[in-house]
Amino acid sequence: MSLNTRLEPVLYLFAGLFGAAGVALAALAAHGGGQANLAASASTMCLAHAPALLALALGTARLKTAWLAGLLMILGTLLFAGDLVSLRFGGSGLFPYAAPTGGWAMMLGWLAIAAGAVFRIRS
Repeated sequence: MSLNTRLEPVLYLFAGLFGAAGVALAALAAHGGGQANLAASASTMCLAHAPALLALALGTARLKTAWLAGLLMILGTLLFAGDLVSLRFGGSGLFPYAAPTGGWAMMLGWLAIAAGAVFRIRS
């Protein structure tokens, strides 16, 4: 069983979780007051990567790098959005440079998708 096949349910899971979190964070940003910009940025990253993860799950049979792209996007979104949410509600981030580290991981995830154009699964 390939990594893509094993990771497919995880991609669906996080697509749903990030979609729900993105909507909740958008509502918080609109109605919660305080540092609304932190919740809005976290919402944006969740809502941007939820459909990407869904597409990766649907494309595991065709994109050899889907597992890598998905893991990087999941880790990156958790770090980036988690750091902002932690800062908003707890007053401090997860750890120094958590959000930039998450941002880099998300960018590398998108580059892994681009690399999939070169390392295609032959049918």
